[in-house]
Amino acid sequence: MIEFSYSQTAGTMIFEQYYLECLSQASYLIGDKSSGKAIVIDPRRDISPYLHTAELHGLSIEWILETHFHADFVSGHLELAKKTKANIGLSSEANAEFDFTALDNGHLIQLGDITCEVLHTPGHTPESMCVVVTDKSNGEDPWAIFTGDTMFIGDVGRPDLLVSINRSAKELASELYDSIHNVIMALPDETLVFPGHGAGSSCGKNLSTATSSTIGDQRKNNYAVQATDRETFIKLVLEDQSPPPKYFSHDASLNQKVRPLYDESDILTPITLEDVPREAVLLDTRSPEEYAMGHIKNSINVGLAGRYAEFVGSLISFETPIAIVANPSEENEARMRLARVGLDNVIGYIPDLYNLLALSTTNTLQSSRITCFETKSLLEKYSNLQIVDVRNKSEISDSGSIDNSIPIPLSQLHNSLHKLHTENPIIVYCASGYRSSIASSWLRHKGFSDVSELIGGFPAWKLCEATTKD
Repeated sequence: MIEFSYSQTAGTMIFEQYYLECLSQASYLIGDKSSGKAIVIDPRRDISPYLHTAELHGLSIEWILETHFHADFVSGHLELAKKTKANIGLSSEANAEFDFTALDNGHLIQLGDITCEVLHTPGHTPESMCVVVTDKSNGEDPWAIFTGDTMFIGDVGRPDLLVSINRSAKELASELYDSIHNVIMALPDETLVFPGHGAGSSCGKNLSTATSSTIGDQRKNNYAVQATDRETFIKLVLEDQSPPPKYFSHDASLNQKVRPLYDESDILTPITLEDVPREAVLLDTRSPEEYAMGHIKNSINVGLAGRYAEFVGSLISFETPIAIVANPSEENEARMRLARVGLDNVIGYIPDLYNLLALSTTNTLQSSRITCFETKSLLEKYSNLQIVDVRNKSEISDSGSIDNSIPIPLSQLHNSLHKLHTENPIIVYCASGYRSSIASSWLRHKGFSDVSELIGGFPAWKLCEATTKD
């Protein structure tokens, strides 16, 4: 599991930050030892880490606070509420199918000496809110603010995601300006800032790799905070935003509904290749190198080592049955990470994979992977060769691309197949080989028969160019 946790115990406070690098997502537990009470902010669906922390310190989780309706993951508020009987707290601007407590601006939640104050901060979404925490045993000044997706380290939440009703991106950006300058930046410079996401998240465009900061540091270094007039702010936060992943609107809607609960104790069952329905997708979660050496025909490769769930959610519809193909003992991890983004239609996993690959030669293929020198030769030989660059726009702007490449960010591949000719050969590249393996396997799955990957991606191409010139 790609995650880390930051813990702090000071006075009567218990604090833990849980950070998933694979989704760039942060959630939090704040507890008070004297009262034995705790809150959890923006939990994910696999709730065992919060239960473990609470049990370790003898805490009762009383509140589950959602800073907004998340678009990039399915929140675990329903799972955690069922397990702990805690109250779910949302902004009073929110509407949801499930039972929740509507929290007005300024609402206080008391945990012994610890006070949690709700601040309405619309802009990323209309119902966005932040939580300011003060530990009265250490003074009257705010200790920290939990900003959700209103403000990140180095950025602010994008207002252009199509998850809000009857509000334009400019209107939300204007509201975000007020939330940043009139609410969040009104706090003392020493106040710690704990955001909902870090670098890699599609909820912003300039997020730092840091997972905490201070108000003072953001005042100096956050480009959006430094835009002190409204029109400049609106222009800055709306320009150059990349298209959001396909699954974002689905998850934002799902987080407002009563939905099936995820159970971590469920074990994925084996399924034979013959019993996999025709409409299902075979999802191979091994590394690109393992996949290239031998894989089941028509399977799609999205390796667990990267932003696995995000890319699967960008390519595979929620209604599509999924059969997991994984290294031994990794199938349940693969399923859990899909559940985090709401992909629950996993029907089983293919057992004894390597024996299957060795014995079933008619269903086994190897990937076509070629060097930069071979690519150069093919470009000179074939005028109809399609070179597809699946990196993001910002990567291409920063480092360049192969001449005459067709730029299609991986998250947009699902709706860009019309840009490619099925009868012409394709070479796909990215920055390393992870995304190009996903893209090439997806293209073959969609009927493109002559698809290869550039080994080493664009860095290898640049090295090849330099070598050739020398």
